[in-house]
Amino acid sequence: MLRDKPRRGYWCECWTENLRDTTEGPVFRASFDAYSAAQADRWVAVALRTITPALDAEASDDAWAWLYEGRVETRRALLRSEACMVTITHASTRITWTIRPALFLPLAHRQGTELPMCAYAFKPHVTD
Repeated sequence: MLRDKPRRGYWCECWTENLRDTTEGPVFRASFDAYSAAQADRWVAVALRTITPALDAEASDDAWAWLYEGRVETRRALLRSEACMVTITHASTRITWTIRPALFLPLAHRQGTELPMCAYAFKPHVTD
């Protein structure tokens, strides 16, 4: 199904960074397209609740502080169309979630549609 108009939403990403290795920059881990501020901050909240038991005490405190207090401010900022960031540092790893307002363009839905023959001829290249 082809939507006729762009749709407002939020583009969410998760990045990690090894603070001991200064030669390597942040590493992209995951992304999520949310169609409401609630859905966007829920994505971060679920991730934080999932990893909290494995965090050290300070990182766990930071996570719960955001879950109880910072999440409300994040939601308000998103509703004002402001980008937001949540960062937790555990040992030598910094984990950062970003949420940015986005405009999702309409695309044709691929379900029930045959792909062109060239799609089946694609062979990924092996990197060394």
